Amino acid sequence: MRAIGILKEVDIIASEDTRRSGLLLKKYNIKKPLLSYYDHNKLERTPEIIKRIKEGESFALVSDAGTPGISDPGFYLVREAIKEGIPVIPIPGPTALISGLVVSGLPTDRFAFEGFLPRRKGRRRKRLQQLVDEERTMVFFEAPHRLLYFLQDLQEILGDRHIAVSRELTKKFEDIERGNVSDFLDTYKQKKPKGEFVIVVEGSKSYANKD
Repeated sequence: MRAIGILKEVDIIASEDTRRSGLLLKKYNIKKPLLSYYDHNKLERTPEIIKRIKEGESFALVSDAGTPGISDPGFYLVREAIKEGIPVIPIPGPTALISGLVVSGLPTDRFAFEGFLPRRKGRRRKRLQQLVDEERTMVFFEAPHRLLYFLQDLQEILGDRHIAVSRELTKKFEDIERGNVSDFLDTYKQKKPKGEFVIVVEGSKSYANKD
């Protein structure tokens, strides 16, 4: 309710995808100007937004899904606003990072969020090699067309660890499964992955101490 209230109050809504955000606004009968703000235009858009805020306009920032600033260009706008002394007010909402973690069944007291790994195979594998001895539970984001490559590298470098794979969290077709890396490799060799994925991986300490 607070998020809806803020969207009704602000002058302008900066959005990663104005078409998708338009559907949200229409549902709640919110009629506000939309300004596109995404990774490829953030350098030119950010000074414009900062200038307009200083001139008295208020902005809300929304993402395609989840929480703005988590693995999206919202981070850049927040950082620049802080530099300019502009207050940034977070509005709590759903985030796949925390949702995936709490339903994983893996330790949640300490965890490392890795987000999306590099797309290139060499860089992706190098990053995974740096995480071999990470004792905390690890949380990754992955796109459907790269999921199988990620799982193959994960098994080869970190071993056949216990993981939780969540798809489309908090959405209509939400799906949560748990097992070993090898289980999901078998699954997704047989069927094409669909949706956005959160993969939660057990840390090295719990993996080494398994019965």
